[in-house]
Amino acid sequence: MMPWLYSALGLVILLLAGDALVRGAVNLSLRLGVPALIVSLTIVAFGTSAPELLIAINAVHEGADGIAMGNVVGSNTANILLVLGIPALMRALHTSECNTRKNYVFMLTASVLFIGLAFCGTFTVWSGLILLAALTVVLGVAFREVRNHRRNGNNCVADTDLEEIEEADPDMPYWRVCTYLLLGLIGLPLGADLLVDNASIIARTYGISETVIGLTLVAIGTSLPELATTVMAAMRRQADVALGNVIGSNMFNLLAIIGIATFIGPISVDPEFLRFDLWVMLGASLLLIPFVFLKQDITRIWGVILTALYLAYMAVLF
Repeated sequence: MMPWLYSALGLVILLLAGDALVRGAVNLSLRLGVPALIVSLTIVAFGTSAPELLIAINAVHEGADGIAMGNVVGSNTANILLVLGIPALMRALHTSECNTRKNYVFMLTASVLFIGLAFCGTFTVWSGLILLAALTVVLGVAFREVRNHRRNGNNCVADTDLEEIEEADPDMPYWRVCTYLLLGLIGLPLGADLLVDNASIIARTYGISETVIGLTLVAIGTSLPELATTVMAAMRRQADVALGNVIGSNMFNLLAIIGIATFIGPISVDPEFLRFDLWVMLGASLLLIPFVFLKQDITRIWGVILTALYLAYMAVLF
């Protein structure tokens, strides 16, 4: 039981440390006068993916490539089927009102690029540079669009209200900001180390592959922040936040997590990913087409379908 308990402890530490890092970074930026929208597009996006990044780096360093890959691929699948499915069971997401076409196309392009590089058999530093270059393009387009809208006086992409960013306070004392940052910087590597080491022990003890552990235990755990955000967005009737959160998170997972982790070492791709899991991830991504292009809402029926598909996927894995 101890590896399971240590894995759970590592996951809890990761989630708390990631939250602390986001809070500290957001408030430090606001104290320094960085606009709230820029904070939400960069620091919050990077900070909420910090657990996945630390897990990938730690897994590659420990030679557990299956956990690194499984974490990214499994998180993206869970983000669509589970993170959108469960909130829709509670309340329909009115995605017909959202305009996420451009970012969705970027996400699909990132998915195809990631799958293409995976068929090389190993993610090398050169693969990582390609992924990071694609991320740079996406961020560049986003910043240019924001700047153009501001220049034209268009309010549809106005600054994110400070109250929408968790515990954002431009007047937060520096000692408190530093405390959040310190807790995040200490907790993230500690939690990642605990989770990866004990997840590997579980895989060896029960004869489960590291790939499956990465696709399930680790992936679901690191998707909890996105799930919490989407549930709250559903309750507040903010479908754009829910859908944008999933699309943005998936894009960052594909381009940044493995891209950065390749600088630690090459990441080999289990053949099972090429036969099954990558296509499940792509198929789940394509399921968003009716909500993005055909202006359909994610109703409770869709919530049942998405959640059932994820449970079926879990059954197949085990």
